[in-house]
Amino acid sequence: MPGDRLNDEDANDCVMPVRSANPIRAKSLIRDNLEKQASTLNSLHSRMPNIKVFSGTSHPDLAQRIVDRLGIDLGKVVTKKFSNLETCVEIGESVRGEDVYIVQSGSGEINDNLMELLIMINACKIASASRVTAVIPCFPYARQDKKDKVSKSRAPISAKLVANMLSVAGADHIITMDLHASQIQGFFDIPVDNLYAEPAVLKWIKENITEWKNSIIVSPDAGGAKRVTSIADRLNVEFALIHKERKKANEVASMVLVGDVKDKIAILVDDMADTCGTIVHAADRLVEAGATKVYAILTHGIFSGPAISRINNACFEAVVVTNTIPQDGHMRDCPKIQCIDVSMMFAEAVRRTHNGESVSYLFSNVPY
Repeated sequence: MPGDRLNDEDANDCVMPVRSANPIRAKSLIRDNLEKQASTLNSLHSRMPNIKVFSGTSHPDLAQRIVDRLGIDLGKVVTKKFSNLETCVEIGESVRGEDVYIVQSGSGEINDNLMELLIMINACKIASASRVTAVIPCFPYARQDKKDKVSKSRAPISAKLVANMLSVAGADHIITMDLHASQIQGFFDIPVDNLYAEPAVLKWIKENITEWKNSIIVSPDAGGAKRVTSIADRLNVEFALIHKERKKANEVASMVLVGDVKDKIAILVDDMADTCGTIVHAADRLVEAGATKVYAILTHGIFSGPAISRINNACFEAVVVTNTIPQDGHMRDCPKIQCIDVSMMFAEAVRRTHNGESVSYLFSNVPY
């Protein structure tokens, strides 16, 4: 996004025509106007430095969509691996004095992608970038945000470790979406903008579920109660939640439904789905309780292991995810999966950050 610049014609316009019988006075007025023009240029340049957006290898499609919406080109970068599988990054253009944004999602080969992001941040920082912002649509290790119940004394808080690594690498700012736990923002000592998929989700519901006024928003666990109540309030519909107990990770032991879903369209809403055991069991429980249709809307569709097979065999009308994680392969394998494009939200967040504007507008609005 190029900064605001004055061309030669604008520069001439800034110099007011001077008519004075005193040539010394005329020259003084011209000089004063030229100094004023230079001051204006310096002010514009300090407020609107040049911008560079680079993409890691985890989600180049999203990065391309972001720069397309910004009307700029994607920055040149080459990533490769040495024979011993070390990651090598080469930034292909100058970033000196630039406002740099690096798009890298926590998906796929998470550890390699995280290391690649750290190296890219550091490469730009030591190349004298004025600011480096990591755009991480799906934050890695977000589920390891606290000590678990089993081994409280020995469990790591890996989300905090990742936050420290990003700061040490040289990141000045983080932009992400729907953190698994809001306290992760407090793990950083740099600014974090946690965007929400909620505005885009509301828009999808109203445009794609014709009888949405007869719906009920359901959280598949107690931890998502705040999320579903917010959506239910904005739709002016009821909400319910499912209390689940786990024997171990990715395995649900029992589910208790709190709320009346009989003869209603149940819309399950959660921040992420991995193996999909929880949402599939929740869908079955909702149908047993009398729901006429079941939808699932998830911000981050990880879909690992048996997830696709489970969705194909489940009673969902549709499983809706955003493109914080690449979904093309999942959509080919499962016709029930639909995707909401959130690139416009990240593009607008980048634009507002670059221009020094507030990002809070995006918390409740879709920037179409």
